[in-house]
Amino acid sequence: MTDATRRFPAALYSQGSDPDARFSLANERTYLAWIRTSLALIASGVALEALGLNLQDGLRLSASIVLIVAGIAAPVQAWFGWMQIERALRLDRPLPAARLAFPIGAAVSVAGILVVLAVVLA
Repeated sequence: MTDATRRFPAALYSQGSDPDARFSLANERTYLAWIRTSLALIASGVALEALGLNLQDGLRLSASIVLIVAGIAAPVQAWFGWMQIERALRLDRPLPAARLAFPIGAAVSVAGILVVLAVVLA
């Protein structure tokens, strides 16, 4: 059994050659940062609704849902971003951009605007 077949995902590790370990570890740290962001977004959405703050109900619920959906999208970005960057490193290609970074950032901005509106209208 080769080293590439023992590692997950085997299809990725069978391509190209191992990059400098520092780059792979940086890629893993970025993956973990996306996971941490996901947990924070989901916790924020749940807390916003669960605490029942004195905010306009519809806007508070909308902001909570937007935060939770963004929190669900972040691990998707984490996984596919990690795969794309690791593949690019192994094949000595340019690094791709994070595809869901802008939509997740926009969702957080929308949630912030909804919370501000909920405070003003409360």
